[in-house]
Amino acid sequence: MLKIKEINIVNKKAGFEYILLQKYTAGMQLTGTEVKSIRLGNANLNDAFCFFKGDELFIRGLNIGTFKQGSHFNHEPTRIRKLLLRKKELVKIKVKGTEKGIAIIPIRIFETDRGFLKIEIALGQGKKAFDKRESIKERDVERNLRRLEN
Repeated sequence: MLKIKEINIVNKKAGFEYILLQKYTAGMQLTGTEVKSIRLGNANLNDAFCFFKGDELFIRGLNIGTFKQGSHFNHEPTRIRKLLLRKKELVKIKVKGTEKGIAIIPIRIFETDRGFLKIEIALGQGKKAFDKRESIKERDVERNLRRLEN
């Protein structure tokens, strides 16, 4: 029997660069080769960001590698993809996103129990330099505590 690897692609820089205020889970409009490629773990969220075009939310900069067995039906790795949310959630995000200093950041891609690929996005406020130093200190203290436990 085949062992299925759990899909959990994370944007590690998001927690360091931003203070995450509120999180949302959204669906993505993907093609077949994109789904297969994500299930193999060929995706990168580091340079991705979300933006509104009219009343719809899109993600740009999400790099999904090409599927090797995709032939001429393969997808473009960095195309703009539509995010699927409820209308009430879109309105809330749009209102908050227009405030100064607030960005819409993708945090992680994961697979639900039913097999759907979802993306977790968050409203984030950019950290200042002293906030980042505080994050580094907390991370170092946590790492040292884990070393002492082992």
